[in-house]
Amino acid sequence: MIDIRLIRENRKLVKENIKKKFQDEKLPLVDEVYDLDIRVREIQTKGDNLKAEKNKMSGKIGKLMKDKRQDEANKIKEEVTKMAGEIADLEKEQEELNKRIKEIMLVIPNIIDDSVPIGKDDSENVEVQKFGEPVVPEYEIPYHADIINAVNGMDKEAAGRTSGEGFYYLLGDIARLHEAMIAYGRDFMIDKGFTYAIPPFMIHADVVTGVMSFPEMEAMMYKIENEDLYLIGTSEHSMIGKFKDQIIKREELPIHMTSYSPCFRKEGGSHGLEERGLYRVHQFEKQEMIVICEPEESMDWYEKMWQYTVEIFRNFDIPVRQLECCSGDLADLKVKSCDIEAWSPRQQKYFEVGSCSTLGDAQARRLGIRAKGDKGTYYLHTLNNTVVASPRGLIALIENNYQEDGSIKIPKVLQPYMGGKKKIEAKK
Repeated sequence: MIDIRLIRENRKLVKENIKKKFQDEKLPLVDEVYDLDIRVREIQTKGDNLKAEKNKMSGKIGKLMKDKRQDEANKIKEEVTKMAGEIADLEKEQEELNKRIKEIMLVIPNIIDDSVPIGKDDSENVEVQKFGEPVVPEYEIPYHADIINAVNGMDKEAAGRTSGEGFYYLLGDIARLHEAMIAYGRDFMIDKGFTYAIPPFMIHADVVTGVMSFPEMEAMMYKIENEDLYLIGTSEHSMIGKFKDQIIKREELPIHMTSYSPCFRKEGGSHGLEERGLYRVHQFEKQEMIVICEPEESMDWYEKMWQYTVEIFRNFDIPVRQLECCSGDLADLKVKSCDIEAWSPRQQKYFEVGSCSTLGDAQARRLGIRAKGDKGTYYLHTLNNTVVASPRGLIALIENNYQEDGSIKIPKVLQPYMGGKKKIEAKK
């Protein structure tokens, strides 16, 4: 959510930003909120003046009563009562107008960074750089579900019976490899100075609307029936929500935390072959990182954060690339974002395994996350980034470490988490 002062002072900038995001249908909202804001401030001024006059006149009543000037006192009482009614009407109108202003402000997109490439959708995202040489071995790489099934590592049929499409059982060494990736990501971030956390896996609606846009919430979140609770789609939601309505001491900044959670999303599997696999599922696990910092530090943190993910995947012997998200692919709260994509030797293309975003003060403004400085309180900046998410990361690891004999090589950094095991053998 942007600062309404930006609309008061520079409507042109706000409209240009909306056009860059190809959301022209929102352009009339800028003028609407501008006019509503003028009316609200007029009401505020009129209400303040009436209250001051009412208080002044109320002060006279006691003196008149004391002087036994009953008629004059009663006349002033009538005027005071009339003023109280006017004030109540103004306050009601102001409340209704402020409600509409908030509705509009929640859908006007955040101002994107000047460096963001302009494009309509994810097909126009821009490759920035590659890390590691993408290799296609001479032998065939099977579909990841077939590799996993060959080592007895997955049971989607049983999950279909217990839970339905989009769920899975991971078994044996594959389940252990999945957990090894998450645990390595946790320890990697702790070594970088991040505080480890396990957050609540459910959050209230006001936290949901604080961390994401309403369309995102509707598309992603599972709501608990008859409860003001949603299952989280990522631990970023509850980690940023942890600081709701807090004034953080400047000496405690920056706050950098890494968090583990299961994640729940309304994503259905795609048709055909992919339904057998783990690309699109309703439940997965993730190690996340968040930063809350001074506004002037957020871009430096953004650059550090996505590079941590690159380093982790390179340690897994997985080639990756950084893909800059274009304006039309950015969620409304984001200032700048990039995806980290892993190489798939089977498909001979890259696919997303992580995403890094800076949201400026949008989430902080919605949730009331502030610090106190020399010139008063101000909103902080928030950032988030995927450390490692499985099963997406697991798919990348399996494909890039698949051997011709059907075994899966275990990257050196993960071997301590696998009891020293160096590879997972295919079952005879």
